[in-house]
Amino acid sequence: MAYNKIETFDEKVTSGLVDHYKECLELLGEDSEREGLLKTPERIAKAMQFLTQGYQQDAREILNGARFTEAYSEMVIVKDIELYSMCEHHMLPFFGKAHVAYIPNGYITGLSKIARVVDVYARRLQVQERLTHQILDAIQESLMPEGVAVVIEAQHLCMMMRGVQKQNSLTTTSAFSGQFQDGTTRAEFMKLIGK
Repeated sequence: MAYNKIETFDEKVTSGLVDHYKECLELLGEDSEREGLLKTPERIAKAMQFLTQGYQQDAREILNGARFTEAYSEMVIVKDIELYSMCEHHMLPFFGKAHVAYIPNGYITGLSKIARVVDVYARRLQVQERLTHQILDAIQESLMPEGVAVVIEAQHLCMMMRGVQKQNSLTTTSAFSGQFQDGTTRAEFMKLIGK
């Protein structure tokens, strides 16, 4: 499977989802046979498979596949990583940016792999709090660094479109391990990401 693109869809899964989405449209009062909706169940089925492709990906395998021995021992930061995920409570999108740092302990990884790890976990039904820790845990376990820091800032359509309807709210979550639990190191990271 290519990164961030499903090249083939499981026909059994697609077929089952199509049937269910067609039924959903009808339960909502729509005519699933009208011209504009004829292919909608199939489009939704394929979109959902794309949006949840993280279940078929392994973040640790991605990191270990590009793990290199390197004596560098200063902070490595990849910031402003765009992320798109689906809230598991309402199946509405949330989106924003992740800022990820680690302090190597003999191993580094390809910088794009950090962004891929974010996507692996974001492309699942999620809550932002769990997503933050899954990213940290995968990097910590794979690279065994001196510490990992993850900050995610996201907007949730479940708060913006429905419920309290607060369009300007932003949710921030963070997780820190190792040296990032020290106030000085954490403050340096926060300053470097502009927080």
